[in-house]
Amino acid sequence: MTSLEGNDIISAKQFSREDLEYLLDWAIKIEQNKKKYSECMKGKIMGTLFYEPSTRTRLSFESAMLRLGGSVTGFSSATVSSVKKGETLADTIRTVSNYTDLIVLRHNKDGSATHAARFSDVPVINAGSGSGEHPTQSLLDLLTIQLECGKVDGLNIGLIGDLKFGRTVHSLTYLLANYDVNLYLISPHILKMQNRVMDYVQRKGNVNINETTDFLETIPKLDVIYMTRIQKERFPDPEEYEQVKDVFKFEKKHISILKPNAKIMHPLPRVNEISPEIDNIPNAIYFKQTYYGLMMRKAVIGLVMGVFK
Repeated sequence: MTSLEGNDIISAKQFSREDLEYLLDWAIKIEQNKKKYSECMKGKIMGTLFYEPSTRTRLSFESAMLRLGGSVTGFSSATVSSVKKGETLADTIRTVSNYTDLIVLRHNKDGSATHAARFSDVPVINAGSGSGEHPTQSLLDLLTIQLECGKVDGLNIGLIGDLKFGRTVHSLTYLLANYDVNLYLISPHILKMQNRVMDYVQRKGNVNINETTDFLETIPKLDVIYMTRIQKERFPDPEEYEQVKDVFKFEKKHISILKPNAKIMHPLPRVNEISPEIDNIPNAIYFKQTYYGLMMRKAVIGLVMGVFK
């Protein structure tokens, strides 16, 4: 693909290795030349339609657009829009695409971004679709790994926690399928990575996959520890959530068994899977990760809108 101009961003599966390198290069280039690109989106309007709660994704997209000189409109909850009156997603998208140059959509249903793109006259960016995907989160995660580790190929990367419902780990796994990495999938049995994701990675054939339930045995091997919360809101059975909610917790006592330069990441928000006493150790980079999100979303917005050539 390489040129993203005018394209929707729906799934991490749409990116090739070449596309990813292109995106990472642009994210770094914009960061190094902030003033040069500070007015490149002047006169453009981005619509942010968030049917689910969000802090980092919504605010980083909005901040990215404003820092590029553009404007933002939209809503942060379905309860303050005509959705509350029964308006369909298709009708909302048809309407908002008349007012904006780009739509960023978060929705609680799987497949919502694909559905929205069918009715939009402007590009749609998936900012989280049910328990399916979150492609721009995985792009910023990839940027984080590249900048903090100096490479992606050859790393031992562990995805830990809710791999069944966690849309961030689905998208990140799709992206990592473009690299030569050892991927450790660490979860309770009932929260194993979905078969559709595993099948995709196995077809690509680049990644060495290790599935395990053993957190303590695995983390000493890892260069990247990607913690995720157990997503209570996705569980159909509350009792199942209670069984697994505290199964993996990274605490101060675990620091001694890490590789010295291991990086601890988290897409946030966290609940109790990372102890706050970890926050200030050099290995913990999850708050730096949020800044890399601003960098990457600037690149995504500008490339989709065709202002970066």
